[in-house]
Amino acid sequence: MTTVDTTPPASETRSTAASLLRLARKNKLSTFGLVMFVLILLAAVFAPLIAPHDPLAQNIVDRLQDRSAEYPLGTDKFGRDTFSRILYGLRVSLLIGLTSTALAMVLGCALGIIAGYRGGWIDTVIMRCMDMLLAFPTLITGLFIVAVLGANFINIVLAITVTILPKFARVARAPTIALKEREFVEAARALGYSDTRIMSIHIAPNIMGEVVVLASLWAAYAIRIEAYLSFIGLGVAPPTPTLGTMIRDGFNNILDAPYVSIYPGFAVLLVVLSLNLVGDGLRDAIDPKLRD
Repeated sequence: MTTVDTTPPASETRSTAASLLRLARKNKLSTFGLVMFVLILLAAVFAPLIAPHDPLAQNIVDRLQDRSAEYPLGTDKFGRDTFSRILYGLRVSLLIGLTSTALAMVLGCALGIIAGYRGGWIDTVIMRCMDMLLAFPTLITGLFIVAVLGANFINIVLAITVTILPKFARVARAPTIALKEREFVEAARALGYSDTRIMSIHIAPNIMGEVVVLASLWAAYAIRIEAYLSFIGLGVAPPTPTLGTMIRDGFNNILDAPYVSIYPGFAVLLVVLSLNLVGDGLRDAIDPKLRD
């Protein structure tokens, strides 16, 4: 009896690990971005061990102090250590940004694969819903959801997830339409495999390369959205430190102590820059047109 091989071609199932190795070998700038992001992530994870002060502790006597041995990045208007608050603010920004991106990637890819594979009215309904979400400016959509549901961690994650979910759906749909006509998918159908198995085992892994690249870029976008929401007062409620809230609080003393806003703003810049560099490197490693 002849066995039909339904395994996707090896060239189409390159792992993310292999892509990262190629990034390190070919693209030094992206490797720098990866190292930078890992260091930022470690700093956020180990913030309780690194932070020299309690981020919530107020010391009015030391308010708006410039950099010193005791306060490496100075203090804010309440005498709280800026460096410690940035470390804890990174935890909030990264947790919200990465969580919302992961949820959007899973849900968006699932919807995109279903729409592309099933076609017909299912495709029409799903993609028209995605088009409706894309029709609104993403920041306005996030503002509306947070304003209606309230500003807390879960609602902010939900708002950011909804704003970037349609992007993943559209990215996943296009290659699914092409892949469902490939020989290994036809062979899987001939063997009686269910649509769910075909979509999850044979199609999803083959679109993950492009999705992972875009996820790294949209994670940076999600972190920016969180900073925007916090800046206008719709972020995680005080006294929890967030980078956007720190930037806003420093505006009242922008002439006397500009560093109160500059340092957290620079932290946002470093996170976004590192993720963008990683995304560029992953794109170069995965895209067959850019390979040697």
